[in-house]
Amino acid sequence: MTTDQDYVIATYLIHGHFDFHKKAEEIAVGLTVGSWTQLPKAKKEQMRPHLGKVIEVKVLNDNSDEIPKALLMIGYPLVNMNPDIPSILTTVFGKLSMDGQIKLMDLHIPDSLLKQFPGPRFGIDGIRRLIGVNDRPLLMSIFKQCIGLPLHELENEYQNQIDGKVDLVKDDEIFFRDDYAPALKRIDSFEKRNQHQMDKTGKKVLYAVNLTGPVTQLVEQAKHFCQVGASCLLLNVAPYGFDVLHRIAADPDVNIPIIAHPAFTGSFYPSPYYGLSAPLLLGKLMRLSGADIVLYPSPYGSVAIPKDEALNIAKQLNCPNNIHRPAFPTPSAGIHPGLVPALYQDLGENFIINAGGGIHGHPQGTSAGGKAFIDAIKAAVSGLSLEKAVENAPELRSAIQKWGALKPWKHSKK
Repeated sequence: MTTDQDYVIATYLIHGHFDFHKKAEEIAVGLTVGSWTQLPKAKKEQMRPHLGKVIEVKVLNDNSDEIPKALLMIGYPLVNMNPDIPSILTTVFGKLSMDGQIKLMDLHIPDSLLKQFPGPRFGIDGIRRLIGVNDRPLLMSIFKQCIGLPLHELENEYQNQIDGKVDLVKDDEIFFRDDYAPALKRIDSFEKRNQHQMDKTGKKVLYAVNLTGPVTQLVEQAKHFCQVGASCLLLNVAPYGFDVLHRIAADPDVNIPIIAHPAFTGSFYPSPYYGLSAPLLLGKLMRLSGADIVLYPSPYGSVAIPKDEALNIAKQLNCPNNIHRPAFPTPSAGIHPGLVPALYQDLGENFIINAGGGIHGHPQGTSAGGKAFIDAIKAAVSGLSLEKAVENAPELRSAIQKWGALKPWKHSKK
């Protein structure tokens, strides 16, 4: 006897003038055994363990003038797939992704399969232990203007960032051609600066170096970076593939946190009719595959996404599942100090602020930009308004004068 624990259950949002129940049956059969009614009895018995099943059909607007739509929940037998994301996505949404207005909203994956994925090695608590900060959101600075610059210029810029008291510094995701400042030299130089900062001030900083090159070499590259002293890794997951993240995160020799960048994911989630939902793509699958920190657009910045989607991404990253550690939500893109209170009200203490222009574009320079964010974070945690905080924080005052401030929306803190 089979149970729902024997299936991966996919939830789809489908638009169109269909008999939705019939469509669901067609999907359940078509994406598993291919055909059913015409099979002889003996063949049916052979194929039955591999047959998909309709779990639920929920019509959403039966009495509306809008295009009809429904949620379809289809179960796919675990025996049909391997314990990897390519196998799961191809099974539940391979050819179906090309079959009209249908969007994959969520996947329920049973514990027996979840246990075969690495999940975050460090997660929120582990990264807090590494950095030594437990009572506030963390701050990450993006290395901007890096392409074509020699190492000594990047060293100066790195020092300016850590002088601003940031907790992490990451490479820009487009930093592929590093002829002037190769990754190994950056790791050596920046980690020495991190150590000097630690010795001088007690402040620990992580530097996330960008993983680049042929996909067949990325696991070995990640291991080598760890061996030479790297403290964090950055990976553009969507272009390289979820399975690459899985293999890097699962390797016992990769013993440092991994940051997942959302580059290229906008090709999949924005449409209401096609692709994958943002919480599934940027939340559940990233965490499952081993990301410790996941960047995604905030509701407030320059590449904003709807607020409910942003909050659901965070929920997928840090909700308890008894198997994997929670990952750090990291709302990004166009973030400046005036947005900190709203982000804090949305997410509480367990998120990372990721800023590029909001740090480097500060009127007094990069270090002042980091200081402005730290003061905004301290104000939010202590319940102090920005208007009050700027009285004793000149860097924050300059930032607010340049970018303004967004008052938090009224809802309970997560």
